[in-house]
Amino acid sequence: MKILLLGKNGQVGWELQRSLAPLGELVAPGRDDAGLCGDLTNLEGLARTVQAVRPDVIVNAAAHTAVDRAESEPELAHTLNALAPGVLAQEAAKVGAWLVHYSTDYVFDGSGNRPWAETDTPAPLSVYGRSKLEGERLIQAACQQHLIFRTSWVYAARGGNFAKTMLRLAQERERLTVINDQFGAPTGAELIADITAHALRQCLRQPHDAGLYHLAAGGETTWHGYATQVLALARLADSAINIKATEMSPVPTSAFPTAARRPLNSRLQTQLLQQVFGLTPPHWRLGVARMLAEADVRVTTTL
Repeated sequence: MKILLLGKNGQVGWELQRSLAPLGELVAPGRDDAGLCGDLTNLEGLARTVQAVRPDVIVNAAAHTAVDRAESEPELAHTLNALAPGVLAQEAAKVGAWLVHYSTDYVFDGSGNRPWAETDTPAPLSVYGRSKLEGERLIQAACQQHLIFRTSWVYAARGGNFAKTMLRLAQERERLTVINDQFGAPTGAELIADITAHALRQCLRQPHDAGLYHLAAGGETTWHGYATQVLALARLADSAINIKATEMSPVPTSAFPTAARRPLNSRLQTQLLQQVFGLTPPHWRLGVARMLAEADVRVTTTL
């Protein structure tokens, strides 16, 4: 089996290189690598690449994820998050390939307090959310053999993330302020990659399991709760981390104005994923503890 992976250097893409490798031959071009195009702004190049590689599976882990910047560059966000996935879907259908794609909780308006189900009506608040929703719809219209995973609050040990930022600030400041009215589940790129590989393997045997699924870690928290857990783990760490912060004040989203509106409710219901693929996403605290350990913050994994 041949797998074409786009976005290999992103948080999820980096982990996918590991999780997908046992399934077959992995082709992961950069923006312009040995005549193959991994640049989502080059729609013709993407189409030519699919035709040249003729993969059995296309996995698209590339996207425009700068939520605030998307407000000032909507055309670029639309190209990367909607038009490019649409082209990949069309080309996948031509060569008989599966297409795996990642979407976001930002397709919802964040109202209410119950987890969003796959059947709930989207109503994005931002350019980013609208572009990701359009990408979903173009894929669904063009390629029957698809897996779309909506996820939220994605992090990874590699590169920057919210937890690392909180650790840095806690070593610099005595008082921190963190948003406490947005709810979701921090979800590790490693978890997303592993579930992707499992689901893809099953779909290759059972094509009727194709479709749209919500994929997030178990449990829920706020950004304030997330930061509190990170600092608590850091204080228990075996390594020398000088936590200066003695106070962490909860504040509303309005305390940090941004160009793009954020959904307050980013909870995602994962029952469908669990039922179809027989998987139970672990609690978000376990993943965060593991990520901190990989990032050289030696912590326990006790909930």
